[in-house]
Amino acid sequence: MSKYNEETINKLRELDRRHYLHPTTSLKEHQENGPKRIFTEGKGIYLTDVNGDQYIDALSSLWNVNIGHGRKELGEVASKQMGKLAYSSSFNNLSHETVIQLSEKLATITPGDLNVFFYTSGGSESNDTAFKLVRHYWKMKGKPEKKKIIGLERAYHGITMGATSATGIKQFHNMTNSLAPDFLHAAAHKTNCEYGDKSDSDFSRSIRGIIENEGPESIAAVIVEPIQGAGGVIIPPEDYLEAVRELCDQYGILMIADEVICGFGRTGKMFGVDNWNVVPDLMCIAKGITSGYIPLGAVAISERLRDSLSEVSNDVFFHGFTYSGHPTACAVALKNIEILQKEKLTENARNLESVLQKGFKYLEEKHSIFTKPRAKGLLGAFELFEDREENIPFAPEKMAAQKLVEECLTRKLIVRAVTFGGTNIIALSPPLVITRVEIENLIDILSNSIQALEKSVKFQSV
Repeated sequence: MSKYNEETINKLRELDRRHYLHPTTSLKEHQENGPKRIFTEGKGIYLTDVNGDQYIDALSSLWNVNIGHGRKELGEVASKQMGKLAYSSSFNNLSHETVIQLSEKLATITPGDLNVFFYTSGGSESNDTAFKLVRHYWKMKGKPEKKKIIGLERAYHGITMGATSATGIKQFHNMTNSLAPDFLHAAAHKTNCEYGDKSDSDFSRSIRGIIENEGPESIAAVIVEPIQGAGGVIIPPEDYLEAVRELCDQYGILMIADEVICGFGRTGKMFGVDNWNVVPDLMCIAKGITSGYIPLGAVAISERLRDSLSEVSNDVFFHGFTYSGHPTACAVALKNIEILQKEKLTENARNLESVLQKGFKYLEEKHSIFTKPRAKGLLGAFELFEDREENIPFAPEKMAAQKLVEECLTRKLIVRAVTFGGTNIIALSPPLVITRVEIENLIDILSNSIQALEKSVKFQSV
């Protein structure tokens, strides 16, 4: 039952419409209809709106609420830290206890020698920082011409200027009339090409092809998501990350892993690269580091990289954010990681992968438009095809994925549509506290929603 009367709800909707510019939203739709839902509470995998209706948050809000909603422990830690030292700057070689403790803790869980951390407020800032770091590194090493960054098509790295430029999704590029220079985009997951197969027709579009065409002396770094998230939950071929690592080593290029979505247990390993035993030179993290309870991000770099920088430069490192190493955010991150480990949520994600895949198999057998299911841990997706046997996708104007999202929403389930490039992908990443029974319930709701979609839309081959 709602705690809000109709007058209060209508007032909230109107104030939202009048004063709040929503991110990644149709501004016209918002102005015409106001917000779709206004949430007021969260508990575990569930969100409750102003009408008192409870929803399964099968996306962890924005891939990030890994330990679930409503964890009072994080609020208590934040309150305690605010009462002790809410904020203190780390500029000019100053420090504080919680950032030191968090750095020590992160060093015990990050792969390889990624034991040094620069803190940001989120993923976009982390990726932009990584780009500046690698360019600064090569400049200090006497190779200022090494400044180009190679990303992948369909990759998503954020919405600051550098992060947008590295992103391989055109819709984000179209938002502005100017992108940062020296960003290139390679065809994703061309494993054979990265190992040197020049007979492949896509070789020139591969990372190796671009490196050879541009000249390795001009390439500063390659950035990859272990699993492409916003691009549609695209899991790479088994040897792909290893091939990229070898390629970077061969040409003296730094490798950046964007772990913003994959990190902190989401894929059934603490970090996505752990699934392939690859250690990048830099690793960008955010989202799951605090499970979204407070903004925080970081760039993990190797001790080797830090030592090299400190040896060649006596100058001030002119990069930093007001909230770099924010004490309260660091305290929340420490408690969040403690919960992840104590409750074995990474293991839960790994164990429930098979349950999610079993549910996908059931949906594939029951619904002819359901196809291409995939999952790694509790990061999953599937696609909608008009004729999967003939590999015929839905025409974009049919808006199949968007309509399924709405069908799910009416049944109190939150999922995400990915429609870049004409795809009809549905992405899921539920909180890592989800149970087997809750996944089975989620699958039942998906099935009912797909069935409603099948009945409501006339599907014909295109």
